Amino acid sequence: MKWIVYLLAVALFVMHQDFWNFSKHDPMWMGVIPIGLWYHALFAVCCSVLMLLLVIFAWPKHLEEYENLPDHPGARGH
Repeated sequence: MKWIVYLLAVALFVMHQDFWNFSKHDPMWMGVIPIGLWYHALFAVCCSVLMLLLVIFAWPKHLEEYENLPDHPGARGH
């Protein structure tokens, strides 16, 4: 699952380069919002979901184990 999340991150990076909607001001979404603005609002939601997936599936747990050791230089109380 970790590699799927990494591939999603690369796909979102490529999709961020919005060259197909860059110069379009028509059509408007719901008659108010330009399509490029709608695209980037949806993109921001997708990035938030991706960040949640990265934290769940790709978080480096070994760093937390190191942080909880009592005698390392960054331990609290030293």
